Amino acid sequence: MLKSIPVIQSENCCQPTAQPTISREQTRIAAELFAALADPTRLAILNMLAGSASEVCVCDITSSFPLGQPTISHHLRLLKEAGLVKGDKRGKWVYYSLVERKLSEVRAVFDTVLPKPMLVK
Repeated sequence: MLKSIPVIQSENCCQPTAQPTISREQTRIAAELFAALADPTRLAILNMLAGSASEVCVCDITSSFPLGQPTISHHLRLLKEAGLVKGDKRGKWVYYSLVERKLSEVRAVFDTVLPKPMLVK
């Protein structure tokens, strides 16, 4: 038979030393953005686009991954919905590039959520 361990509660337990510096709406927006980034394939697609001097054809993106075209299209759609990439249809192909303004927003979100004094080295 297990013995229960008494819990001692104190009214003066730890007091928070800092309060959140962003609003609930900001955290919701950040979480949606992070959800779009929280996939290895989507991060690799962003990395591919960031390393390209020009737009990248969807056929080149698809051929760079061991995934089917529908799966790559799904990832690109999520990245577009998050505002991270844009596509330009030319004939039967779509050429993708990064939305630089949105990437600046991503950096700003990180700086807001994790201010430099809070970063641990």
